[in-house]
Amino acid sequence: MSGPEKPKVIGEEWSDERVKSFLFLSPFDARTNPDHYVLIKAYEAMRAEDFERFLGFFVEAGRDVNARDENGETMLDHVARHRRMTAYAEALEAAGARKAAEVEA
Repeated sequence: MSGPEKPKVIGEEWSDERVKSFLFLSPFDARTNPDHYVLIKAYEAMRAEDFERFLGFFVEAGRDVNARDENGETMLDHVARHRRMTAYAEALEAAGARKAAEVEA
């Protein structure tokens, strides 16, 4: 089995196919921003180095790295609250992500 339905296993190598499979996730309701939803799911499931690879595919696919959640926050806002996740924040910033206060509404 390969893809987002597979449980997270520490130390497991992720193929490009498995990383890219997160691009095809969809939220369960129409109110949820699909790009933000995909970013959250990838962040929750992937190690920092896999998340960084994912961001490359995400941006290449024309997805919005600054998509906002229902509270108006970007993914970088979310990750910035988790002090031990600096590698994720750095990967987001390298992909062009900004905090909501830095992005035009």
